[in-house]
Amino acid sequence: MLPHDDLPENRDAVLEKAALQLDEYFAGTRREFDVPVHLIGTPFRTAVWERLTALEYGTLTTYGELGLSLGHPGYGRAIGGAVGANPVPIIIGCHRVLSSSGKITGYSGGEGIPTKLWLLEHEGITLAA
Repeated sequence: MLPHDDLPENRDAVLEKAALQLDEYFAGTRREFDVPVHLIGTPFRTAVWERLTALEYGTLTTYGELGLSLGHPGYGRAIGGAVGANPVPIIIGCHRVLSSSGKITGYSGGEGIPTKLWLLEHEGITLAA
């Protein structure tokens, strides 16, 4: 039993919309999310997350490119930390970020790199781990 299992379920329109859109994404019929998301984090992290929202389905970027686009060249590790702290993975496509060499690095969701590989392949991108 998990904490709060004994409490009644409270339905929420935003969460229901998110669940529907995630189901559509996994079914291959959705490429964009329009769930309202309120991101709470440091100004640096929220800037990174906002930049991630511009990444389209099936496209890639690198930690370095993200840093450059935000005016922070050389901030690869900090960018990686912000990407890893993304509170709504998939909805904000942090799985679309690779190392500057094109290598697939960590992923905080699911089983880590295998999950990231699966998400990329789901979007039509095939890479080696």
